[in-house]
Amino acid sequence: MRWALMAMLAFALAACTTTPKPIEGASPDAFSRIGRFAITVNEESGKQNAVQGGFSWSDDGRRYILDLTNPLGSTEARVEGQPGAASLTKADGTRLVADNPDALAEDAFGSSMPVSGLRDWLRGKLPAEPEASEVSRDELGRPAAFEQGGWRVRLSRYDVLGPQLLVLERQEPGRRIMVRLVVNQS
Repeated sequence: MRWALMAMLAFALAACTTTPKPIEGASPDAFSRIGRFAITVNEESGKQNAVQGGFSWSDDGRRYILDLTNPLGSTEARVEGQPGAASLTKADGTRLVADNPDALAEDAFGSSMPVSGLRDWLRGKLPAEPEASEVSRDELGRPAAFEQGGWRVRLSRYDVLGPQLLVLERQEPGRRIMVRLVVNQS
């Protein structure tokens, strides 16, 4: 259950997704991404946990809404964020709140997830904090691979809005986490 919730919060995507609803009063910097996700956790003991689904991300540069769906397309959770606040509302109506998306992920799952970085990574940008290291770029100068906040990030298959394939990896004591996001609609 814990990994299923992490997957929903993290980054979601399924074939049966719908176009995200724009955020009211969105700025010209607004963007949206739709796709599918897979999260795999390999334990040192050899046990593997995996979850997959769909996501719909709407962002106006200040606020964002992330809807997470199961493989059948039913919405399992909604994450909403803006400066100073983040919330997770599950399909059963339960709600968690925190000051920022990373604290929300830590509270919900007891583990670090790169929620704040995801906002920029979906656009093919490097967030200012924490500083990225080992940055490599593609032939057009866009970020292709780097390490940031304990995550090894690979971005590829760019379209005009950003990467269409994001692969995130993190090694923690006793386990390795891999998150794969495939954007199939803007």
